[in-house]
Amino acid sequence: MRKPLGGLLSAPPAIVAAGVEVFSAAARAQGADVTDVEWRPPGFGNPDDLTQLALDPRRAAANRTAVERVLAAGSVLVDVRPAREVLDLPDRMLLHSGPPLTWATASGPMRGALMGACIFEGWASDPAGAERVLAAGEIALDPCHHHRTVGPMAGVTSPSMWTWCLEDPVHGGRAFCNLNEGLGKVLRMGAFNEEVQTRLAWMRDVLGPVLQRAVRSRTEPMDVKAILAQMLQMGDEGHNRNRAGSLMALRELSPSIVEVDAPAKDVAAVLRFIGGNEHFYLNLGMPTAKLAMDAAREVPGSTMVTALARNGTDFGVRTAGTGDRWFTAPADTPVGLFLGDYGPEDANPDIGDSAIMETYGVGGFSMAAAPAIVRFVGGTVPDALATTERMYQLTLAENPAMQIPVLGFRGAPTGIDVVKVARTGWLPQINTGMAGRVAGTGQVGAGLVQPPQACFEQALAALAGESRAAE
Repeated sequence: MRKPLGGLLSAPPAIVAAGVEVFSAAARAQGADVTDVEWRPPGFGNPDDLTQLALDPRRAAANRTAVERVLAAGSVLVDVRPAREVLDLPDRMLLHSGPPLTWATASGPMRGALMGACIFEGWASDPAGAERVLAAGEIALDPCHHHRTVGPMAGVTSPSMWTWCLEDPVHGGRAFCNLNEGLGKVLRMGAFNEEVQTRLAWMRDVLGPVLQRAVRSRTEPMDVKAILAQMLQMGDEGHNRNRAGSLMALRELSPSIVEVDAPAKDVAAVLRFIGGNEHFYLNLGMPTAKLAMDAAREVPGSTMVTALARNGTDFGVRTAGTGDRWFTAPADTPVGLFLGDYGPEDANPDIGDSAIMETYGVGGFSMAAAPAIVRFVGGTVPDALATTERMYQLTLAENPAMQIPVLGFRGAPTGIDVVKVARTGWLPQINTGMAGRVAGTGQVGAGLVQPPQACFEQALAALAGESRAAE
């Protein structure tokens, strides 16, 4: 900062800013002379491991194979069926988001969602009873990812819940996701009260059957990937903003829905529910990304990330070169904007399988396509643009199907490379909802978060070990 010389008046302060635009803008508004510089944290990881992977003769070809599979994958909606019919789900098992956990390690919103699902399935009559059967280990818990499925926030999926059934016509894979409940006090946010139970029962008895008949009556399956591509042209980024995608899905499905042989009041209720649910498409986009990333599983030598997932306690990462192995560390708490009187002390650590969208290159990686998202998660429009530009330096390819208009229709940054993350020191950006820390609260806000560095350090070491073993 300049200091006054003798009796001269002080000049405006000179500031060198290394950070987000919001700081620079605030300083300029106060008359400061601001110079912005690009800064990145130092790289991380064992240098020997980085050298091992850099010199691995398999890596370039393996990463090319992995990312080509991701880019080629398609996604079409082929059916809507109860979870017990498609997920290899025993009667007394609940699926959850993120890496494996136990009742003892489950966070508040995860516990609330698990308790609510037990009541919904009739395994308990009240929250106290649900807590007893869960604590006693009478209900098995398993990650959604272990069953070719994904779930937003707590991600809890029970046998009676209906699921979207998607197929990849290129590689033949299948992926699933339950139906989106809407916003507010919902099971995925850890709420389990009577309102939640009533909605879940209606979704089981009315919404699921109507959607099944509508989807099965179509002459051609709905192209879900095409909708995701169009969303980026219309101001959505595919994770926290799904307005355009939800409306397009409604447009595609409504002609078939109105022809379903069901009471008119049920058909009207279904259309009203979809039309009023801005996140309706999210539960279609997530299995679309899951299909693409699963196409790249088990590619020896590849350092590409195939899953980012959180369970409210731990964050988990998977890579193409290490298959189904999880690399975990304690999840961080998102930073962002809060609803009503809620504040940072009310937010639970990061939770949900929805970071599969960032793994695929949309969501937080494509914030430049949806500058309006900053009004929901915090930050500024320049921050959104800078974030997407930064993510290109962590990824292996640009997805030609997912184009970002404001960047000259450049393809979204896709295929996170563990080595690039370690070398740059930059971590992937995720935008996400925030669940209340206390079971039963529901949503308290939305914001931005990054994976723990430790997950990538573990993945780097494991990939280097695989490389040495292959020599």
